[in-house]
Amino acid sequence: MTPSDDPARQGTILIANPSGDLYGSDRMMLEAARGLVRDGWRTVVTCASDGPLVARLREAGAEVVVLSAPVVRKSMLSPRGMAALLRDIVTRLPRMRRLVREVDPDVVLVNTVTVPFWTLAARTCGTPAVVYVHEAEAGLSGPARALLTAPLRLATGVVFNSETSRRVAGWESADRQLRADVVPNGVVGPAQARPARLEITGPLRVVYVGRLSPRKGTDLVLRAAARLRDAGVETDVEIVGSVFPGYEWYETELRELVDQLDLAAQVRFTGFRETVWRELADADVAVVPSRLDESFGNVVIEALLSERPVVVADHTGLAEAASGFSAAVLVPSDDEEALARGLLQVRDGWTHYRAGARRDAARARREYGTDRFHARLLRALRRHTAPAPSAAPGDRQWTPALD
Repeated sequence: MTPSDDPARQGTILIANPSGDLYGSDRMMLEAARGLVRDGWRTVVTCASDGPLVARLREAGAEVVVLSAPVVRKSMLSPRGMAALLRDIVTRLPRMRRLVREVDPDVVLVNTVTVPFWTLAARTCGTPAVVYVHEAEAGLSGPARALLTAPLRLATGVVFNSETSRRVAGWESADRQLRADVVPNGVVGPAQARPARLEITGPLRVVYVGRLSPRKGTDLVLRAAARLRDAGVETDVEIVGSVFPGYEWYETELRELVDQLDLAAQVRFTGFRETVWRELADADVAVVPSRLDESFGNVVIEALLSERPVVVADHTGLAEAASGFSAAVLVPSDDEEALARGLLQVRDGWTHYRAGARRDAARARREYGTDRFHARLLRALRRHTAPAPSAAPGDRQWTPALD
């Protein structure tokens, strides 16, 4: 690392984030920024849009610059979308390079593969760039996945947030060409978990936390609740989250589905919450029903840290996050009946799952605590900013940053 003029300062880092939101990858970037500031780094974060994340970053001691930058969305993977993306690149790349030169960082951390042109901006300024990968899009076509991951070739190094995201990247050549780390997510828990109720009396209290989107399977929660009701099991369902701009139609469909299934008295939409500890504490069980691939399952760990059982779709990073936890019930994905059976399993085995969730909370704090995450990420950043060692063709350079 280039020494800082301030002997107490470790260096300067510029973090590029695609939004000002506070969802999964945004929260992990916020936690990374907290750790870097505490370690003595000058931490500058640029977000492509304003939002609740900006205030939280400033509270953590980071400098924040809101600068519109090209963000790759699936809607852009078409001729018309690519043309619009190209115009954005031509217009905005010079401003991005100017910010890199003004901040003069020791390294640029590019948060997610959706802002790949920050890697280009950094490397054309002669600055090391590390891409922090939170995606696991195995369901994309080969060409689309290649397009999203191609910018990794420009990076000095790559940090994957799970073994799932590393595997799905599908880059055998990266084993030879890049020093890459797997740094599992560090998940913040409640200051003190509220114990779950001793027995289930009345409706089973179910909570969904996350984006409202078809891929997240929010509608499956409603259909599972209807199946349970028809079987004589009442539920009280809280939906916590909001839609991504442009997906307002999906929330409308969800509310219409509530009416169609006659669930108005059982379902409430809480909207986005910066912290979800009260909602998890009010619930008996959490659900994570994503239909499509996930690189990790932060909500799985948040539920367990809150001492609540969780019913989880059995695939990709969700299964990785749930692995080894006795209060995590894995069910087939995109299957409302299986989701209902999983919820019924928790209700009928409440004494077992309540006790298991209390034990799991301690393990979740050990394995996915923020202090451990900070230490792993800092080691990875230092390694990727240092000169790369030479390697013979075929040598593997994966160096998981695990204790």
